[in-house]
Amino acid sequence: MSEASSSSAAAPAPAPAPAPPLDPEAIALMADEAPPEEMTLVLKWNGKEYTVRAMGDDTLLELKRRICEATDVLPKRQRLLYPKIMLNDDSVLLSSIPFKRNLKITMIGTVEEEIFMDQPDDPEVVDDHELLKSGFTAIKDNEVYKKKLQRRASQYKLKLLNPCRKGKRLLVLDIDYTLFDHKSPAENPLELMRPNLHEFLAAAYAEYDIMIWSATSMKWVQLKMEQLGVLSNPNYKITALMDHLAMITVQSDKYYENKIFDCKPLGIIWSKLPEFYNEKNTIMFDDLRRNFVMNPQNGLVIRPYSKASKNRSTDKELVHLTHYLLAIAALEDFSKLDHDDWESFLGVNGKKRRRR
Repeated sequence: MSEASSSSAAAPAPAPAPAPPLDPEAIALMADEAPPEEMTLVLKWNGKEYTVRAMGDDTLLELKRRICEATDVLPKRQRLLYPKIMLNDDSVLLSSIPFKRNLKITMIGTVEEEIFMDQPDDPEVVDDHELLKSGFTAIKDNEVYKKKLQRRASQYKLKLLNPCRKGKRLLVLDIDYTLFDHKSPAENPLELMRPNLHEFLAAAYAEYDIMIWSATSMKWVQLKMEQLGVLSNPNYKITALMDHLAMITVQSDKYYENKIFDCKPLGIIWSKLPEFYNEKNTIMFDDLRRNFVMNPQNGLVIRPYSKASKNRSTDKELVHLTHYLLAIAALEDFSKLDHDDWESFLGVNGKKRRRR
């Protein structure tokens, strides 16, 4: 009796402390342990239903990329709704979301009508030129991201516009702010083209196969290149176009507040065309260093081209980079170069310095 009354008088146990938010390393660990089974989800949008397949260790952002593949609604335009669950954290793993078979995801979003219209939520040029490559080691060597790259390579359909040429190097080029001023208004897209673009591509084509890789949909990649005359120029040929579906999502706690971002792993190309291209003969130009996170030794950070009306007459970046590409073309291994020092490899006028 005394034991019973003593027990009833005991103070209630304190409520458990809320679980701390997962950091990127914990999320990566969960991804490594997540079941590899494919997930099949049903999406409702615009009066239609779509079947979307993803993997348990994919993030919500990667699911949005698959939805874009089916609907042409870019991930940044998608708002996903699901009963009793907030789908607003792009870094969350799909395996951690309690999806039920009898419930469907509803999407609110619109297809972008015009490629060159100034979208109010388009980000300004992000300057990560000083981002240290040493900070990428933990990401590129992470087994989770290596597996993700392998899976993306098996899923992505790389369509060649022109044959690969044996013995040629590979030049991979970004579009926005690399070849084209994406932000400035203009009546004609040619007014936003980076100066000396066609001369640069024609000169590079003598030694390099050329691929264009943009973080937008294939529809817009092709339209941009057509409007700039890149796909019809008789002095060079583009080997392939690549879009955002070839990118993978990685996470970093060190450099970005959102901790999650997309990157362009060159391993996609190397795994599909190993007889032509590899880390020794490939170089990639992009205005964002984070796009090189899986292959930092193959990336060259180009100065962003913006404010075309102001800078059109003075921008010589492609002229100098033409000399650099031709100067290194005969080297056996590009991955041993430090492309951050490409200007020190050249003189002030863009000509190779004499070595004593």
